[in-house]
Amino acid sequence: MLKLNKISKHFGGLQVLQDVNFNVPQGGIFGLIGPNGAGKTTVFNLITGLLRASGGGIEFNGQDISTIAPHKITKRGIARTFQNIRVFKDMTLLENVVVGMHDQMNYGFSDLLFNLGPYRRIEARARVRALELLSWVRLEHKAEMLADSLSYGEQRKLEFARALATEPKLLLLDEPVAGMNPAEKTELMREILNIKQRGYSIFMIEHDMRFVMGLCDRIAVLNFGRIIAEGTPDQIKSNQEVIEAYLGKDEAE
Repeated sequence: MLKLNKISKHFGGLQVLQDVNFNVPQGGIFGLIGPNGAGKTTVFNLITGLLRASGGGIEFNGQDISTIAPHKITKRGIARTFQNIRVFKDMTLLENVVVGMHDQMNYGFSDLLFNLGPYRRIEARARVRALELLSWVRLEHKAEMLADSLSYGEQRKLEFARALATEPKLLLLDEPVAGMNPAEKTELMREILNIKQRGYSIFMIEHDMRFVMGLCDRIAVLNFGRIIAEGTPDQIKSNQEVIEAYLGKDEAE
């Protein structure tokens, strides 16, 4: 589904990624892990068009997306959440999710300006769909509340619903449990599994090894800008190079 082929990225003289290769298959959950500073978020920024690679290529469903704009990548079917939650706190939950549908709401400016039939019908359908998406993350009972009233974990779930509103083929989750307590992590793990069971493909980056091991079907490990291992959770847990990357060589021995 998603293929990174010898991706490199440097900022001036700083080499952040070096010949990164891996494939994210359709269906299931793929994880990219690594210590802080390994280059994980840079990978996501390249995939979503926020950065341009210094070398190599990125393909999505057989098409090169290395040089196209972020909004066009979204239209191709890639949605993303961010490590730092980005919701519109002065809008309701329902309004936040409807915002995610703007590219699919095909009405003209005059329809909007004069509140004509096409606008009203499309807006009504969008609200129904937004409420359905909120129900997927069990927030439909708070649909008319302001996002600012939500707990940290609920804001993360709202971000999931808004990302799903773009009707993605692939959902990218950027360190979804950053800053969460164990109970919030357990709840969010359940939500991610629910999204997977609805047929979505998920690609997450995370540094919480236990969380990833409990979710992912396949994992790649990034360290100092290079992929050092790839395999099933069991294979990754027993990989000596991965253990050293997380614990340091002396402690691993």
